[in-house]
Amino acid sequence: MVQKIALVFGIVFLLVGVAGFIPGLTHSAEHLAGAGAHSEAQLLGVFQVSVLHNLVHLAFGVVGVLVVARAAVARMYLIWGGLVYFVVWLYGLFAVTNDQLNVLPVNDADNWLHLALALGMLLLGIFVNGAPRLPRTADIRR
Repeated sequence: MVQKIALVFGIVFLLVGVAGFIPGLTHSAEHLAGAGAHSEAQLLGVFQVSVLHNLVHLAFGVVGVLVVARAAVARMYLIWGGLVYFVVWLYGLFAVTNDQLNVLPVNDADNWLHLALALGMLLLGIFVNGAPRLPRTADIRR
């Protein structure tokens, strides 16, 4: 199950990364900057994006698709991804009001989404299939 969850996250990140480049899905796509707070492009008219921001989503997506072969690696993807998004959320708390620091860029909507991603990925990585396997009756008799 943890592998399927990692695959879903990977596919969603890939879709979001591609969508960030598509006019119509990304409002003001003609003002998509490479990086920085001056990027006026907004995915779905809500989430501030830039080329760098989209590339980060694409990278997370590629990794998510690649880790599905092994459950332990998929679990680490979710846990480490959650930790990275927690750090990005913390960064966003300060970057939103500081254009020089806001390189990614992020806005308040991004921050809430990054916090949700952090908590979701961490909790899923820790708890899905996380219960210890109980020994079967045949294992106990040995």
